[in-house]
Amino acid sequence: MKNTQRVHSDNVESAWNGEVVWSPVKSIWFLSNLLILLFIAPFYFSLSGVFVFVLLTGITLCFGHSLGMHRLLIHRSYECPLWMEYLFVYLGVLVGMAGPIGMLKQHDLRDWAQRQVKCHDYLLHGSNLLRDGWWQLNCDLNLKYPPEFKIEARIIESRFYQFIESTWLLHSVILALPLYFFGGISWVVWGISVRLVVSIGGHWLIGYFAHNKGERTWSVEGAAVQGHNIRIAGFLSMGEAWHNNHHAFPGSAMLGLHSDEPDPGWWVLNALHNLGIVKNIVLPEQLPTRKELVVETANFDRKVKRVPEQCDMTNFIKRTR
Repeated sequence: MKNTQRVHSDNVESAWNGEVVWSPVKSIWFLSNLLILLFIAPFYFSLSGVFVFVLLTGITLCFGHSLGMHRLLIHRSYECPLWMEYLFVYLGVLVGMAGPIGMLKQHDLRDWAQRQVKCHDYLLHGSNLLRDGWWQLNCDLNLKYPPEFKIEARIIESRFYQFIESTWLLHSVILALPLYFFGGISWVVWGISVRLVVSIGGHWLIGYFAHNKGERTWSVEGAAVQGHNIRIAGFLSMGEAWHNNHHAFPGSAMLGLHSDEPDPGWWVLNALHNLGIVKNIVLPEQLPTRKELVVETANFDRKVKRVPEQCDMTNFIKRTR
């Protein structure tokens, strides 16, 4: 199994020549939930509401965003039954950032652009914190020469994916119905609005720091921006904050490569593998050689080596299977 390269362009300006524009739907969606968090949620605080917030946040971020949207739909780093794929991706939709095809396009455009020599500030989180926050949470980038997307037929022609892509905003509203029935306004406010703001805002914030500062073991020569590991967010992000590792091995199902890099998404995936539900999990040593990949500090105290010609990957990857 290999990661599909879906973005193609012969124009050298495709990754950087563009304009950031306000996105009404994206902005109103986030800001309305932010207002609810700030001005309504404090008046409907309850322990059960906070429990619902924590439970749904953990489920949607781990099973939905990390395992469903990112490691499976986008990178195809493992295989599972179709019903499980659809369930995980649906949970990813409930995170509230986009539909499955929209998420795939956002991710792959950013991933492709960051590997180019030059990249728009919107795509590499290159502005200051406040400006980048406004851009990412309220705006879109209109490229003058957008690259071509070639999304595989199993995704683009799937009726299930087409349906939740066109209705993704409604599914959070649908989720509000059982929450209201069982827990009232408190469960709706904390299980929907607070969760959405924390999840969407947290995703942006980790992305900002993961492309600007933090630990870095690997570097990709010739890339417009490097990824960084954000240690403080490793566990809470379900492993997604080990972004330097991800830049180095984007097709790997394991994001936390060292024993001191907690990766809850990997723990769940490994358990599902041991139960025989998932198979063909991709690890870094199974990926093609990348001559542009350099390890800067092997385990933080070794000399610079090139990977994999002069570097034994078993020294870096923890074995949990």
